[in-house]
Amino acid sequence: MLLMPLPQSEPPRSGERPLAAGEISRSIALGDRPVSYVLRRSRRHTIGLSIDQQGLRVGAPERVSLREVESLIRQHGEWIGRKLDEWQNRRLPERLQIVDGAQLPLLGHPLSIHLAVGANRIVWNLQASERALTLCLRSPVEAPRLLEKALRERARLLFSERIDHYLPQLGVARPPLSLSAARTRWGSCSLRSGIRLNWRLIHFAPPLIDYVVVHELAHLCEMNHSERFWSIVAALYPDYRSARAELKRCATNCPHW
Repeated sequence: MLLMPLPQSEPPRSGERPLAAGEISRSIALGDRPVSYVLRRSRRHTIGLSIDQQGLRVGAPERVSLREVESLIRQHGEWIGRKLDEWQNRRLPERLQIVDGAQLPLLGHPLSIHLAVGANRIVWNLQASERALTLCLRSPVEAPRLLEKALRERARLLFSERIDHYLPQLGVARPPLSLSAARTRWGSCSLRSGIRLNWRLIHFAPPLIDYVVVHELAHLCEMNHSERFWSIVAALYPDYRSARAELKRCATNCPHW
């Protein structure tokens, strides 16, 4: 995410069309190129630009004018165009077929998936030489849903444990934890609703999960990406730069089905 501080200003927001709770959809011309974007206003102090396969998203303080928001977008028009093109040309990994014997990573190590007949039960076996998850299914079509349910449950337990590990070092109250399923955003933090972590992090090695947990917990102290924010991250996770780079690399091979 690209963050740029802007002064507070009057809130003329006429012409904004509601899209979802707290979000509106707009478009802007960057040179000869029309670009759609989603604008979300909140109690933040900076404007943030982020781009993924869904396009450009802009986070802005509640009292910053639309004119100032779009001025910043135009200032970074070349960067935005380049990133949009990169996403458009990016090849997504092939969808994982949930069949008996399929493999996917769990905490960075292979996990074998076995299918059996049953009443939609989940059976873990992480003690054997072959780490396995058996899905006992009423119907084979239930496999994707039950697999995601199993991984979500394991992710929630692990994320909660890692939050409890780092939280005492910050001296802040424990935030609510929820899971997200975004394709590219690994976490978010709100003083109002708490921390959201992407359940797909469960595929990655524990140090990468710890980096995302620390990143979001640090936002409880600094709701920005200032030097002070990164100093808090570094105090809890000194090798955060390497973890951040590795997370970007692993994200391109994150399994989906």
